[in-house]
Amino acid sequence: MHHKATVANAFRHVLWNVLICHYSYKRTKNKQKSVFWAQKVSDLYEKVTQNGSLDKAMDLHNNAVGRINFLNLLDKNEEEIVDSTLNMTRNAQKVSKNEEMKHFYNKMVFIED
Repeated sequence: MHHKATVANAFRHVLWNVLICHYSYKRTKNKQKSVFWAQKVSDLYEKVTQNGSLDKAMDLHNNAVGRINFLNLLDKNEEEIVDSTLNMTRNAQKVSKNEEMKHFYNKMVFIED
């Protein structure tokens, strides 16, 4: 179900960005560079996909949530990162408009159940 606009998709986007940051940070030892690289990669990916505007906004939002959460998970191993990200799905918020996402700054968002 991760290919639809579900909580599973939100989880995938958040985790993807946390892990890009995590592995980049191992090399760079620089949080800012790691976050910048993850944003560059994930934004580029979103530019080439054929998603509608709401789906694209959802993906960009969840990507940003992942990068924010990376900063809270710096000292965690991969298993702890996955567990923490999975726990976030409990508080994921369903949205139906782009404008609603701004109310959920550091929470996963999804469109479909």
